[in-house]
This record gives sequence, structure tokens and C-alpha cells, in this order.
Amino acid sequence: MKTTSFILLVLLFCGCSSYNEVLKGDDFKAKFAMANQCYEKDDFDRSIVLYEQVFQNSPKSVEGELSYFKLAKSYYENNDYYMAGYFFGSFAERYPYSLRTEESYFMSAMCNVQNSPKWSLDQAETYLALNSVQAFIDKYPNSPLIDSCNQIIDALSYKIEFKDFNKVMLYDKTENYKAALSYAEIFTEKYPLSKHMEQNRFIAVKNSFYLALNSIESKKRERIEETIQRYRNFVFDFPKSESTKELNALLKVWENDYEF
Repeated sequence: MKTTSFILLVLLFCGCSSYNEVLKGDDFKAKFAMANQCYEKDDFDRSIVLYEQVFQNSPKSVEGELSYFKLAKSYYENNDYYMAGYFFGSFAERYPYSLRTEESYFMSAMCNVQNSPKWSLDQAETYLALNSVQAFIDKYPNSPLIDSCNQIIDALSYKIEFKDFNKVMLYDKTENYKAALSYAEIFTEKYPLSKHMEQNRFIAVKNSFYLALNSIESKKRERIEETIQRYRNFVFDFPKSESTKELNALLKVWENDYEF
């Protein structure tokens, strides 16, 4: 056991010594070779330093171009998506005719996708990701990556959609009838094909009912009639909804004065 540990320690020391020698030396072919070795071993902190040195020494060479690209990939594999996004985007500008330019544009967009937060947080990064993925689609409409891009757009869009629906549910839960109704109607217009539409429309009718019920007399009749119309539309659009029974029970208080 002690012998094995000693051998591993020696190998580690030799590896560090070799890396430091290459790092401090002037042999850029050796730097490029070791950068590739570090990259293959997932030692991205070291590959980043070496690739940057190779690029700075000869940015217009084949090794310089590849180093810049692998520099971006190293940051990406290191989960530093802001730096990776910067270098992927910069690569596309520096090497517009490179065979790696399309992939670089795509990876730049993927960095924005990776930076998109969970639905409950501010979605500014998600909108940025959506725009960048769409920009890639527009630039490379025949790319084999288009299907993946469309799936990513669907996932990002749903995140924003669910955040908006959560607002509707929150106002419904806190019995803020006016806000719940308002956000439910905005949601209906914004996401007509949403899988949450039935529940959203149910919330709209329910909160419309309570808003009317608690209204001052001058606004009550108009709001009751609006509620009844929302109810009719709901029943027509969702004839098999299990929520209809609950709405029927609510609106029963008006059955003697209004026709449903």
C-alpha cells in the first residue's frame, strides 16, 4: 500500500514538474501538445493556460485557431459558461470562415442556455438564451442542429410560460381576485395552446365570480354578466372538465336572477 502511494506521488510530482517546465518554456509545440493532453484528461484549468499561450503566440496559425476554440471548450467543460460564451462568440468573429464557426455559434448559444436559471428566478438570462438560439437557427437554417435548437427553444419557452402561470396560481391562492383574473386573461392570450389552459380558465371564472360577489353595487351586475359569459365559454371549450361541477356550485347563487 505504501509502495503504491509512493509511486503515485512520484508520478504526480513528475507530471507537475513536466507541466511547469512546458508552461515556463518557449516551445509552443510542446505547449500545444500538453494542452491537448490536459484537455483529454479533463484538467481544464491547465489546458486553459496553455491554450491561451499558444493562441497569443500565433493567433493566425492552425494551432492558434484550434487553441482558441479549445480554450472556449475548456471553459465550457469547466462549467464557466460566461467565459466560454465570450470565447465561443469571439471565435466566430475572429475566424468567420473556419470549419468550426458554426459549432462555435451554437456553443455560444448553449452557454446562454446553461446560464438560464430555474423558473422561479428572474428570466432575463432565459430570454437571452432564446434570442441566441433563434439567431443560430436564422443564421444556419439547414444545420443538422436545428431539431436540437427547436427542442431547446420549447424547453426555455415553457420555463417562462410556467413562471407566468405560477403568478396566476399565486394570486388565486392568496385570494387576490382582481389580480388573479387579470393575469389569467393575460395568460390566455399569451399562451393559447398551453397545457395549463383548462386550469387557467377555471381560475379566471372562479376569481371572476368572487370579484363580482364582492363588488360594489354599481359594478356588480356588469361583473356578474362577465362571469357568466366566462363560465359559458369555459363549459363550451372544456365540456368534460371536472372543474365544471365546482363552478356550477358557485354560480348557483345567481340561478334565480340570471340565465346560464
